[in-house]
Amino acid sequence: MATVEIYTTSICGYCHRAKTLLSSKGVSFVEVDVMADPSRRAEMTQRANGGRTVPQIFIDKKHIGGSDDLAALERAGKLDALLKG
Repeated sequence: MATVEIYTTSICGYCHRAKTLLSSKGVSFVEVDVMADPSRRAEMTQRANGGRTVPQIFIDKKHIGGSDDLAALERAGKLDALLKG
């Protein structure tokens, strides 16, 4: 199973949507709340090639993008293969 990391904030609807999709697939993930730990926002931005919005999602250290990007992978039938690692 792939390692999934997601940078979030507690008030972000898109973050909730992405976490719901991952959870519905039985995927565990490491969540980093950049509102609770602001020092991690710079880390997120660097890893996401300048992406400053949440969520920022990584599968096996590969930047996937945000919630819409995750949903697009699911619609295209490509998400399961990435999650298998």
